[in-house]
Amino acid sequence: MFFNKKKKSETIYNPINGTLKELAQVSDPVFSEKMMGDGFAVTPKSGVLYSPVNGTVSSVFPTKHAIGITTKNGLDVLIHIGIDTVELNGAPFEIFVKEGQSVTPETKLATINLPLLAEKEKENDVMVIFTNMDAIKSIELKITGDSNFATEIGTVVTK
Repeated sequence: MFFNKKKKSETIYNPINGTLKELAQVSDPVFSEKMMGDGFAVTPKSGVLYSPVNGTVSSVFPTKHAIGITTKNGLDVLIHIGIDTVELNGAPFEIFVKEGQSVTPETKLATINLPLLAEKEKENDVMVIFTNMDAIKSIELKITGDSNFATEIGTVVTK
């Protein structure tokens, strides 16, 4: 049978120790209204950020507040650290990956200085956004409650 087309499923992991929540609960409407895509958010309890997927780093923003990752099945994932943190010009973040690097849920992407974000009165939610929604068939996420990094929290099936 050569018509046995296998689903292209991507396992999604929590990228940081914290409390998982729906995007609708994020204070910034760009995320809560899913203008950039669907996904989830985590209110961090620690400042170490890991990859939510197996893939390749596609971009590291110069202000260090966001990282893009592309999976082998073409899922584009944006990890955005905090709300309005671009204004801090990278001060609260240290990045440990570079474009073209392969990553797994055990790969440390960045550290976040949570006390500095609080001092600057910036929200520290970490948003994980699937930006190429036209390539996604379905999203199934368990996104409530406390969870540790590298914990499997769902799947995304690409077309």
